[in-house]
Amino acid sequence: MGAPLRVATRGSALARTQALDVVRALGVEAELVIVSTAGDRNQKAPLHAIGGTGVFVKEVEEALLRGDADVAVHSAKDLSTGLAPGLLIGAVPPRADPRDALAGSTFSGLAAGARIGTGSVRRRAQLAGLRPDLVFGELRGNIETRLSRLDRFDAVVVAAAALERLGRLDAATEMLDPSVLLPQVAQGALAVECAADRPDLRDLLAVVDDPPSHRAVDAERAFLASMGSGCSLPVGALATPLPDGSMVLEGLIASLDGRVVLRTEAEGDDPEPLGREVARRLLHDHGGSELLDAVA
Repeated sequence: MGAPLRVATRGSALARTQALDVVRALGVEAELVIVSTAGDRNQKAPLHAIGGTGVFVKEVEEALLRGDADVAVHSAKDLSTGLAPGLLIGAVPPRADPRDALAGSTFSGLAAGARIGTGSVRRRAQLAGLRPDLVFGELRGNIETRLSRLDRFDAVVVAAAALERLGRLDAATEMLDPSVLLPQVAQGALAVECAADRPDLRDLLAVVDDPPSHRAVDAERAFLASMGSGCSLPVGALATPLPDGSMVLEGLIASLDGRVVLRTEAEGDDPEPLGREVARRLLHDHGGSELLDAVA
């Protein structure tokens, strides 16, 4: 490729760091195309109130479709279950730590009635299920903004991968095991999008693709898609690759107040059928459909 690779990304420090990490791994000359998204422009409203998954992606995908950029780098957890027509995920680089982290306190060290900062209904429901005494406050913004709010909260919850990529792991008081807090679908992974009709870009991106990470993300996204695009309840999933090339996928759905938290898992080789099977078990074998019907 003669001209520099044009890489679309959001403008936050984390997004730019992630895009530059991909550029370095590709080893090509590149320029960043900074895109402002709905999620960036509205930093006050809860994410679920302004569209949830996809609010950090739509405008970036539109830049690709217009031809303003060649590829786009996303936090894979921000992607909707359905990509914009004509686009595909050309690469998932090696996944970072998918866990959530607490800053300000350990989980066991939280006093009764401790106040937790997080804008995620997934995090709230799971933590409330374990500690009904906890009080939650809305918290959005970049990592530094969230950490700066520790003067208002006893602890805040952030993605471990974000701290790692920004060199702020020192701020983590505890990494929360998935048995305590199952991550968001594709948390810790990056997704590099390109046009489906650009085999040259697909070949270029294959250099940075990590098949086990890509398969894990595919399984988790298939799970989320099978839970239903209109799912209004907290969900989480984590696929763990096994040495033989298969993986274990654990999925979760919970009531908003955390009084009901349902989990199940399955093992398989093929990501998409595995994702669908875990969703089926949650919805039809473990009562997930009844949870959804209760909020319909």
